Amino acid sequence: MSDVHKTIEAMWKVESTRLIAAISRVTRDIGVAEELAQDALVAALERWPEEGIPENPAAWLMTAAKRRAIDSLRRGQMLVQKHEEVARELEVQQQRLGEAMDQALDQVIDDDVLRLVFTACHPVLAVEGRVALTLRLIGGLTTAEIARAFLVPEKTIGQRIFRAKKTLSDAHVPFETPRGDELRRRVQSVLSVVYLIFNEGYTATSGEEWMRAALCDEALRLGRVLVQLLPGESEVHALLALMELNASRTVARRRRNGEAVLLPDQDRSLWDDAQIQRGMTSLECAQKLGGEVKYYALQAAIAACHMRARTAEETDWERIVLLYEALMQTTASPIVALNRAVAVGMAQGPAAGLDALDAIASPASESALAGYHLLHSVRGDLLMKMGRLSEAREEIERAIAMTQNLREQELLTERLKQIEKAAQST
Repeated sequence: MSDVHKTIEAMWKVESTRLIAAISRVTRDIGVAEELAQDALVAALERWPEEGIPENPAAWLMTAAKRRAIDSLRRGQMLVQKHEEVARELEVQQQRLGEAMDQALDQVIDDDVLRLVFTACHPVLAVEGRVALTLRLIGGLTTAEIARAFLVPEKTIGQRIFRAKKTLSDAHVPFETPRGDELRRRVQSVLSVVYLIFNEGYTATSGEEWMRAALCDEALRLGRVLVQLLPGESEVHALLALMELNASRTVARRRRNGEAVLLPDQDRSLWDDAQIQRGMTSLECAQKLGGEVKYYALQAAIAACHMRARTAEETDWERIVLLYEALMQTTASPIVALNRAVAVGMAQGPAAGLDALDAIASPASESALAGYHLLHSVRGDLLMKMGRLSEAREEIERAIAMTQNLREQELLTERLKQIEKAAQST
């Protein structure tokens, strides 16, 4: 790849979101807006290698996209794609189209990006569609990059993105930032999409890698964008804090050969102090905004407990148990209950942890955790600590059969060997 093409690629990564957001404000259709922005990219790929990189590449791209939007509107190609209200508005503007379009597209402000975020994460879309569209439009990833990140065929991701755009268009979803109660509801949808992206990067669902660091990086970038766009929302700061704190352990979570390293066994000198400080600062912001007992703030507070411990033995597990109990008041998530059981086992002993685990794995609630390998992994650990090795072996074997991640399988297989060794020595 030539230096010019590398420059174009880097510029597109940075500017594509703002380009698409600015054009979407006028076209009211993110699919059309993305096509026009892509046209500008193609023009850059054709002309920059011959003419040289312009002094202000971002402005060049915006101007190119602007011209294509004007031409497309003049030809009436987009009018037929709009619902009646927008079509009438555009028809009225036809006589002054050039001037109006110039003015509209020159107002590239953060509000446009915020509107694009809320549109890409609209609840009318399936979760998979929200994730794919967010990574495409706000993350700037190509369809191929998203497919590689989630280990699914590129065609599948392409179909998800296409369906998401069509759904938004068919549902006449307005390109706007919601207000009041609707804003609060929609913010949760946006945050859940970003957190889902981060979690898939932090511990991959399947494949040969323990982590997909590129996804973590994208989620962090999205989180930082959201903080700039929504500085008064405590949970936005809290989610960024949670991601920063967890991501600070990235280097320590993998050996050079890619082998996974669990928290108790990590070399804490490898943790990123600067990232920890950023996470702590974001957590403080969330707390000052009055969100200390909300979902992401409580999770960030738990992560902060681990960060403050110089060794695994110094971890304040009693406080972590209390934080998980507070978290359970905000959500009925069985995963939170499972994590609380782990904390109880560390704070009060494996028998207490097993009791807490049995309470959430009863027939009434087992379906929520059916097929979840960590339920059996945790049970196996607790049983092993209690000396019930035969039962522990069965649980770990179940967990191995359920996980689709090679590195997790390696960890669990090593655990199985430890159990076998302990059984032989008794």
